[in-house]
Amino acid sequence: VQLAESGGGLVQAGGSLRLSCAASGSISSINAMGWCRQAPGKQRDLVAHSTSGGTTNYADSAKGRFTISRDNAKNTVYLQMNSLKPEDTAVYYCYARIHPDRDIREYDYWGQGTQVTVSS
Repeated sequence: VQLAESGGGLVQAGGSLRLSCAASGSISSINAMGWCRQAPGKQRDLVAHSTSGGTTNYADSAKGRFTISRDNAKNTVYLQMNSLKPEDTAVYYCYARIHPDRDIREYDYWGQGTQVTVSS
């Protein structure tokens, strides 16, 4: 099972970016999916979380600006980021709690990270 992210880049303050993360491999089901971010010298923090039932949660810093969504048919989670600020600059990581085929357990998987840089 792998998670592949895309969509990061350089954007001016006030701009928008859309991140994508697709899960692939022998997957029976996916439970939660979400995004975290890590700025240089700081810990990795939750940005947005989505359960398989459609419940979403956001960090206070993301509320009103970021939207998480999922395409369950494509095993993909998105993060639409609007009104970006320089303090949003970080490496963004997607994660997913996945039940692989032929396994009774669930595991947490992480993407490789994608850089988002917001210039002032």
